[in-house]
Amino acid sequence: MDCRLKLNSLGVEIPEILLPKKIDLQKWSVIACDQYTQDRGYWEKVKAAASGASSTLDLIFPEVYLSDGDAAQRIADIHSTMKRYLMEGIFAEPKRGVIYIERDTPFQKKRRGLVAAIDLEQYDWKPEARPLIRSTEGTVEDRLPPRMDIRRGALLELPHVLLLIDDETNSLLPDLGERAKRKAPIYKTGLMMDSGSLSGWLVDDEDDFAFIAGKLEELKCRSENRYGCGQPFLFAVGDGNHSLAAAKGIREEYKKSHPADTEHPCRYALVEIENIYDPAIQFEPIHRLVFGMGFDEAVSLLSGLPDFSRRDVDNTDELARLSTQPSQGSRFGIISRGRYALIETSAAGIATACLQPLLDSTGRVIEYIHDNEELFRLASSAERPAAGILLPPVQKTGLFDTIARLGPLPRKSFSMGHSAEKRFYLECRRLSSEQ
Repeated sequence: MDCRLKLNSLGVEIPEILLPKKIDLQKWSVIACDQYTQDRGYWEKVKAAASGASSTLDLIFPEVYLSDGDAAQRIADIHSTMKRYLMEGIFAEPKRGVIYIERDTPFQKKRRGLVAAIDLEQYDWKPEARPLIRSTEGTVEDRLPPRMDIRRGALLELPHVLLLIDDETNSLLPDLGERAKRKAPIYKTGLMMDSGSLSGWLVDDEDDFAFIAGKLEELKCRSENRYGCGQPFLFAVGDGNHSLAAAKGIREEYKKSHPADTEHPCRYALVEIENIYDPAIQFEPIHRLVFGMGFDEAVSLLSGLPDFSRRDVDNTDELARLSTQPSQGSRFGIISRGRYALIETSAAGIATACLQPLLDSTGRVIEYIHDNEELFRLASSAERPAAGILLPPVQKTGLFDTIARLGPLPRKSFSMGHSAEKRFYLECRRLSSEQ
């Protein structure tokens, strides 16, 4: 079996990757569209930083603007810009291969990844599904249409999906890096908004493809025994669950109308593969901001948790410190307009499992916030009353086992790093041959 067929059996496709040529990559590359969703000021700074240059900012729909009522026009503009960039020769000739990358963030050094395409036929987000590529969080179907609208008819895709492998010996990416770095990087750039730097090396040698396939095959075979029932579990979606689910939705649409076209580019999705055991990957909690809810109501809501107890505290520093202390159950912080409380409960397991059903039952608008300081800022704002709920730290060990046994976690159960560490768009892939 040749390398491509072997990789295909593992859910991986060797893509043709488009990279911009003769462009300021620091202006070209912007953060994932689902970040800073309550911070228009951040995105205005991004717009200023990219001003006057070709940029992936013009190819994405930052979710902070989803509620503005102009989605149709924004999407039309995105599709038009994709066509223009292709016609104007913004991109170099496509390169068939994968890209080994190293990312330095404001918090960690040398976070390793591999940009490749994955086969959506081997992925399913439904809770009962047990495919090779699995979702880690519950998918909210109502959130898919705007993402599908962007992908539907798009000439290009830009990945911010991160897939995790369960490689506890860390045997794939560091060794691949040694191989890849025999050649000069294909790109190297700082990232805007003080978000670190990014370097990439093209991997296009058959021996390297064979090395990747061999390592992934080892992980796949191990998973069949480790997770039971003989069902291999190779990839877990670490970031971008809803974006990948939207790509799957478009693929299913296309299959219905073109059943004979089994190799259309929409069958695949460009992603970055990372190892959950990479020491540069730190899991962070995703906090909740519940609009229209005050301090007392938030405390009352959580009082329904088993063995509930409340402790009032004086400030955010104390609350943050207490919430990180070890506990047999779960700890939550409540913040609203200068009032703070630590909530303790005997409910074990990942904290979102007991919290999210309570929040969903309120029918209130909930935002998901990645950093402590941002939650404290928003929960103290007088402009739009809200209660902030600070979640405890998340342990990344055991994630694959939990997903294998129980299926997807409640949505937004964890974040792979802080907001500034999220994936920056740089690579592209064609979704259509039209121009």
